[in-house]
Amino acid sequence: MSIPQVSVSDVPDDAVILDVREKDEWEAGHAPSAVHIPLGELPWRLDELPDDTETLAVVCRSGGRSSRAVAWLTQQGFDVANLEGGMRAWHGAGKQLVADRGEPLVK
Repeated sequence: MSIPQVSVSDVPDDAVILDVREKDEWEAGHAPSAVHIPLGELPWRLDELPDDTETLAVVCRSGGRSSRAVAWLTQQGFDVANLEGGMRAWHGAGKQLVADRGEPLVK
């Protein structure tokens, strides 16, 4: 099965994305409108996924965990795509990161 992909440049800065990283990674910095559900908790927290978006981008640090999440969510009938390059690519593209409290991180 091919994993649907989306590039960072195709995701608006304020897009709702699903972040499947662990809590400490999330707290260190995440996309401003991201929803945090660690990969291991995903099967039990599907009701927390936003349902008002078209294709939901899924992200982790570099793309491995989010690829697994996308494969599984696709099997469950969700319209999702892996964010190519993960949060490394997001940050590398100059997109905003916020701390756990929602405050912008200084670069």
